[in-house]
Amino acid sequence: MDYREVAPPPALAGLVKTRWTLAANGGPGDWIEQQATPDGCVELIRRTHGRSRWDTDQPASFVVGLVDRPQVFAISGDARFEALRLWPWAWTMLGGAPLATLTGRWQPCPAPDFDAIARRLAAAPALNAVGLAIVAAPTVAAMGSATGLSPRALQRWFAAHVGMPPRAYLRLLRFQKAFETLPGETSLAGHAADGGFADQAHMAREFRDLAGVPAGQARRRARGPFLR
Repeated sequence: MDYREVAPPPALAGLVKTRWTLAANGGPGDWIEQQATPDGCVELIRRTHGRSRWDTDQPASFVVGLVDRPQVFAISGDARFEALRLWPWAWTMLGGAPLATLTGRWQPCPAPDFDAIARRLAAAPALNAVGLAIVAAPTVAAMGSATGLSPRALQRWFAAHVGMPPRAYLRLLRFQKAFETLPGETSLAGHAADGGFADQAHMAREFRDLAGVPAGQARRRARGPFLR
């Protein structure tokens, strides 16, 4: 399995989380089960070879909405993918399907032109700045302070651009950051403290809920937002 990420340019950092590719490097008759974990993003995915299944067979191009629990899917051994992982407010800017209709599921979509999408998003520097402030904030109060939005205005902004309340989204962001940085950590207690969890037990509960496995097991199996 060959999974790779390319970070976005600074002008897109608050709109695009990453651009990624995945090559299964197996045979066409093989099926490889993977588990996606919540990452607070919307995924625009184009499969260039092979097959994939999430409940049912998926088309060559599809979009995956925000998920708040581990999601199991399978890919054929010869599958190849390229994708753009967007922060949800970038998806709303592109005029995509309402986030509420995408929560925890996927929908077919036309084959995405990733370069054209990047050019369109680059024309929204104000939204990029708001996005950077949101993903960097350790608390809901800090989100409001960093964006200049009152608590009521912040709630309205999240309803329009994220599709869930700020506190629920902050939980996904906290988990995502802890999950993606976990493989290089030697101390789970230290990682919990650095990640903004109340204690190691708090982090353990979140990993059971959002990764479906204990943190120690996730440390061995994590690859980007996936568990191998």
